[in-house]
Amino acid sequence: MAAETQLNPTQPVNQQIYRILRRDIVHCLIAPGTPLSEKDVSVRFDVSRQPVREAFIKLAENGLIQIRPQRGSYVNKISMQQVRNGCFVRQAIECAVARRAATLINDSQSYQLEQNLHQQRIAIDRKQLNDFFQLDDEFHQKLAQIADCQLAWDTIENIKATMDRVRYMSLDHVSPPEKLLSQHQDIFAALEKKDVEGVDQAMTRHLQEIGETVQLIRQENRDWFTEE
Repeated sequence: MAAETQLNPTQPVNQQIYRILRRDIVHCLIAPGTPLSEKDVSVRFDVSRQPVREAFIKLAENGLIQIRPQRGSYVNKISMQQVRNGCFVRQAIECAVARRAATLINDSQSYQLEQNLHQQRIAIDRKQLNDFFQLDDEFHQKLAQIADCQLAWDTIENIKATMDRVRYMSLDHVSPPEKLLSQHQDIFAALEKKDVEGVDQAMTRHLQEIGETVQLIRQENRDWFTEE
């Protein structure tokens, strides 16, 4: 398990533990199938079991862990069915978001997206995959903000945990950041032109990437996946 234990005393403990464990699971620092103990996690963060239990419940709601009363908990293997369903729902939502954003975007928002893309390039050049992964999410979140629909992003966040695991595993060789940045730039170019159909097509191509890469990732890590 990853070694990070520092918590911010000004923020809710359960939410911090959830975010750290989610990141560790998505980045496969805690591998699929690994047992998770409330006791071990509470020792790791030097907290009581209650906030750990609350974090576990949130992770279970996201499909990342399985809680088995009296038998312990473990990290779920990656469900191919959940990935397929998540891709379908995310594409439906994000294409609608992108189309609306194309009609609403202003110069200030365009500049913010441009700065995000610049930071993505820096992260790629420095081979900082974790930073790129976060900037990728921020790019998509900004589109929801431009479309004036934070609920869209909140919904995506609740369903994309399983997809994120595949996305992260694919970054170093299957779907390299350079390719994803190019797709982001295509989306941005269409947004700047207020091209509703163009941004829909660019977003569709981008989101179909994970569907094309999941099979390759599965071949490399068969023990981490399940068809269900």
